[in-house]
Amino acid sequence: MKIVAADVLVTSPGRNFVTLKVTTEDGLTGLGDATLNGRELSVASYLSDHVVPLLLGRDARNIEDAWQFLYRSAYWRRGPVTMSAISAVDSALWDIKAKAAGMPLYQLLGGASRRGIRAYGHASGRDLEQLFDSMRHHLELGFRAIRVQTSVPSLNAVYGVPATPATKGENGHYEPAQRGPLPAEEDWDTRAYLRHIPGVFEAVRNAFGPELPLLHDGHHRMTPIEAARLGKALEPYDLFWLEDCTPAENQEALRLVRQHTTTPLAIGEVFNTVWDYQTLIREQLIDYVRSSVTHAGGITPMRKLMDFAAQYQVKSGMHGATDISPVGMAAALHLDLAIHNFGIQEYMPHNELTNEVFRQTFTFQDGYLHPGDQPGLGVELDEKAAAQFPYQAAYLPFSRLKDGTIHDW
Repeated sequence: MKIVAADVLVTSPGRNFVTLKVTTEDGLTGLGDATLNGRELSVASYLSDHVVPLLLGRDARNIEDAWQFLYRSAYWRRGPVTMSAISAVDSALWDIKAKAAGMPLYQLLGGASRRGIRAYGHASGRDLEQLFDSMRHHLELGFRAIRVQTSVPSLNAVYGVPATPATKGENGHYEPAQRGPLPAEEDWDTRAYLRHIPGVFEAVRNAFGPELPLLHDGHHRMTPIEAARLGKALEPYDLFWLEDCTPAENQEALRLVRQHTTTPLAIGEVFNTVWDYQTLIREQLIDYVRSSVTHAGGITPMRKLMDFAAQYQVKSGMHGATDISPVGMAAALHLDLAIHNFGIQEYMPHNELTNEVFRQTFTFQDGYLHPGDQPGLGVELDEKAAAQFPYQAAYLPFSRLKDGTIHDW
């Protein structure tokens, strides 16, 4: 099982993806997702220049040893570039091990803990009419839980809402990373947002009833007391969760939020190690872990993180937007199916070009995902198709307040 090749492939079938392909001496291959939205080439360079030379000649079966070596031997630990690169290696080695065993990966992780993986979709609109149309469309697609995002009066652009409205009855694809030499500037007004959002959820509940699980993403833009105010205001509408209500690098800030609201909280999309969660989980300041396999170091540490979270009745809610490639999505699904404390899985379907480049066996039916039973992750990369879509520079937007101050986007 000696590793004889490791190739870093960058492709852009509508958006940029970074994929690591590891090959063993007996011809087995494994894939790992190393995509870091807006900083893809940084991870590609880190892999090509520093990680790949360390993989050649190693035994692909020793996954834990490889993970610890890549994490500890660099001396400078953590960070999104390093952890995304390690994640790609880890997932690729699990892919190889499961293929060698002739099993889908979830079987090696302990087998299935459920029949399917409940997923939520993204509905949005510039006004209530567009929002309701988007919600109805997602229900028709089979989603049984929906994230709700809307424009805010007086603001030109808001996270989660496509700049161009969808045609009635169609799913408006939202890709925040915009191609171009510089990031786009957006405006922000927290008070206007806090006044607007509770009324949106009141209208949604009146239109769609009390049973539909609803989610909302605050996207790190509120202070702790502002987040507490929103969480309390949304309590009558019974949210499944309020996501990233405040920047959580200051883990203690969530204590204040918890004091004021019983709205469930999801945190961690931008985290990349278990250390980011220590206080949040131990003090039960959150209800759902939002990290992705792609950005948190891979399957190996995410399994450990979720085992830690299980001791405190904290569940999974892994990041699954389109900045996670089908390879990263498949890795998450195998883990979702195996762990006991699964909560819900974010799912934004990729476009047709992406699905041509990444041939996948995971399925979505009646609101539930399943990784499939093909040995390994169940995703293969069509390198010929990938080569037709070269990298294109793209950046996530940034926000300024009305007086010009940079604000959390």
